[in-house]
Amino acid sequence: MSKAKLSCLAFHGTGLKKGISMRLALATTIGICAVALNMTAAEEVWPQFRGPGSCGIGEGENLPVTWSSTRNVAWKTPIPGMGWSSPIVWGQRVFVTTVVDTGTSMEPKKGLYFGGEQKKPSEAVHLWKVLCLDLTTGKIMWDRTVHKGIPTFTRHRKNSYASATPVTDGQRVYAYFGNLGLFCFSMDGEPLWKKMIGPFKTRLGWGSGASPIVHEERLYLCNDNEADSFLMALNVHDGKELWRVPRDEKSNLATPFVWENKLRSEIVTSGSNRIRSYDMQGELLWELGGASGITICTPSSRFGLLYVASGYIADRKRPLFAVKPGATGDITLEDEQNSNDYVQWCQRRAAPYNTSPLIYGDDAYICLDQGIMACYDARTGEVVYEKKRLPARHFTASPWAYDNKVFCLDESGKTFVIKAGPEFEVLHANQLDEETMCLATPAMVGDRLLIRTDRALYCLQKGATREEPNDDQNDSASTVGEQ
Repeated sequence: MSKAKLSCLAFHGTGLKKGISMRLALATTIGICAVALNMTAAEEVWPQFRGPGSCGIGEGENLPVTWSSTRNVAWKTPIPGMGWSSPIVWGQRVFVTTVVDTGTSMEPKKGLYFGGEQKKPSEAVHLWKVLCLDLTTGKIMWDRTVHKGIPTFTRHRKNSYASATPVTDGQRVYAYFGNLGLFCFSMDGEPLWKKMIGPFKTRLGWGSGASPIVHEERLYLCNDNEADSFLMALNVHDGKELWRVPRDEKSNLATPFVWENKLRSEIVTSGSNRIRSYDMQGELLWELGGASGITICTPSSRFGLLYVASGYIADRKRPLFAVKPGATGDITLEDEQNSNDYVQWCQRRAAPYNTSPLIYGDDAYICLDQGIMACYDARTGEVVYEKKRLPARHFTASPWAYDNKVFCLDESGKTFVIKAGPEFEVLHANQLDEETMCLATPAMVGDRLLIRTDRALYCLQKGATREEPNDDQNDSASTVGEQ
């Protein structure tokens, strides 16, 4: 297991006390990782949105820093249809979801803008799919159609019907298609169970985007919509609903986060009314007001603190909070406060809209949707730098980090490589195909970086030579639960 993986997971696990020896701390962390991820030492994993601990930090020591559409490309596999879900990886298996429109698809449009709503759903048949690819070759190992039919709900033209990232525990892979349902497969593509969920009315018919998460034999899903918002827990073995709690929320797209701190494990949800945390049985622990009108950012943790952000661009409230463990009740800040007993610090105008904050090294990095970078001290919230302009203006994918560098992928397929630390410096700009579009957040395993575009999945690796595209038909395709 690499040092980076240990570093990331150590801050999301046991909250080890300073007095524990380094040897004991390392042994404890390794034990926790092995149990939590159910993996062997030889396997590399990126099991959910933003990877282990939702931290967005690459674990490999030889990940690529520069690339193009041909240079350092191990393989490029066309992905049918459209989906903005991130790829996930377990060992040699890469999983992605997509939806194929057999008619004429509404082309996505880049940038932030008003409009883009559909007045009614498409009348064409769609295929909701889960694909498994080989990490080494990019060959499609299996392709399953979980549903075939005409959509009964709309989406924003920039959204997709496959925007939720799947999740795996190494035993099963769980694919969630918002307003349709959850579908569970074995790692070899055998259908195990399904649970239809929705459809629910969403804000202006924009659709959904929150991803499921897995923790200790349970799968958790937060569905904020215009009709019946809820947080629910399912048994991973059979999909049986264990509990469901209503939420006083309208539509949001934020993925929940299991925060394992030194006091307890809790499920943190970001919402437009309140950031709320629940115990593992769905009982409310604490809530924090002051969020913006729409919330998309995924929380994460480091230094024993919880980082949670809410930054709708049309709202003056765009807070980035650092929360201490052990909170109870309402911990909302007063108007003039930037901290209290359980809020370590708050930057009230710092949060991004689509992208999630990146906590790396000692700092919190923010890539705003319109190409502005900022950096804050992760422990104190003090400004390191802010309002630094990137040479691009449209960002939806969340930033990631490795090798003392921060990476920001714009919607046109160009990744800006920024030096980590107190001085803002753009080191490289790596362009994929000129005509591509990128909204999905990449994945990292070992020495490989996976970037999904609107047309294909790229596997980037130092020194790799790209072979012919993997566009052969796969014989293992099937339809599961067709309705």
